[in-house]
Amino acid sequence: MLKGEKVILREKRLEDAADDYRWRTDPELARLDAASSMRSTFSDYLVSYAEELRYPTLWQERFAIDTLDGKHIGNCMYFDIDEKKKQAELGILIGDREYWDKGYGADAICTLLDYIFSATEVERIYLHTLEWNVRAQKSFAKCGFAACGRSQRGGHRFVVMEVFRDKFKAARKKPARVPTGERQEGEA
Repeated sequence: MLKGEKVILREKRLEDAADDYRWRTDPELARLDAASSMRSTFSDYLVSYAEELRYPTLWQERFAIDTLDGKHIGNCMYFDIDEKKKQAELGILIGDREYWDKGYGADAICTLLDYIFSATEVERIYLHTLEWNVRAQKSFAKCGFAACGRSQRGGHRFVVMEVFRDKFKAARKKPARVPTGERQEGEA
């Protein structure tokens, strides 16, 4: 379990299946992921979901995103882990719209990056975000990602963004800046 300021990242469990199914069948969420909404029945989905939990792969690590009080609001993962190149791709979904534009996604990303860069040999994390999804790009930038290219697949255009271990760690160690003219607590 990984704790951020607003979220907890934890192992996926079978009880998450209903939320995940609802999110994967939602056309708007699918559009944000450059995918089609899933059309399988919940019972078919549950069978494959249980199999994925029972037999995880070595090239990805998936987490549920919960609020600090335990509400499941989304998922994140890093995948296509390349040990030779020391890189992996990151993905995130905040499926519960009540938690959009409130910093939960950025906190989940920073919490996941902190874990990856502290517990693995990965040096670079990259992602693909839809070119028109400026909201997502701003959230990723808050976490230290910078645009590094463009790509196209499935008729969609993406901005490729990346963050490196050294830059992320250095940015996390910087003390908060106090705007000029404002006193810090305890100053005269």
